[in-house]
Amino acid sequence: MSSTIQAIIGLGNPGPEYALNRHNAGALWVQHLAHRHHLTLRQEKRFHGLYAKLHLGKRDIHLLFPLTFMNRSGMATHALSHFYKIKPENTLVAYDELDLEAGVLRLKQGGGHGGHNGVRDIIKAWGGDKNFPRLRFGIGHPGDKSKVVNYVLTNFSKADSQKLEASFAELDDWLEALVSGDWSTAMNHLHRKNQS
Repeated sequence: MSSTIQAIIGLGNPGPEYALNRHNAGALWVQHLAHRHHLTLRQEKRFHGLYAKLHLGKRDIHLLFPLTFMNRSGMATHALSHFYKIKPENTLVAYDELDLEAGVLRLKQGGGHGGHNGVRDIIKAWGGDKNFPRLRFGIGHPGDKSKVVNYVLTNFSKADSQKLEASFAELDDWLEALVSGDWSTAMNHLHRKNQS
């Protein structure tokens, strides 16, 4: 995996009632990035979301939190990528992952949607193109498939929220490697530090 990252899309649902939900892990990371780099995510109607441009080294990284609700994430993602002519392979999509324990993060290139509605809609919006990098934040599993919908739409526990914030801090140290395409360095470190 050597593609440079030109855009980071953090998936979640809009509105204060969803702000700290497990399903908003990706959006929370984008908000963390904006805060850390003294940026303000502003509503950008043409991108259907909250947007900011991050200057990192000699690169510009477009940050977006879609405000389209999770199952329409593709509309915002496609609007941004089309406007700036950014290919899927240069777009990092960050989202919550039930199959990873809270605090664990994983980078991967391509693949299916794994049942995640936001990722499913992005693949559809890109005409079936699955070849985009993903950053998955573990949120744990409620243990029963019938409990998943309610589980992802509830807030992180205090302990799990602290684990998530710790993973954000870990990512801060390796963000430049990640966006520059040095995935092997970033993955080796982050995956080693996040063994479940």
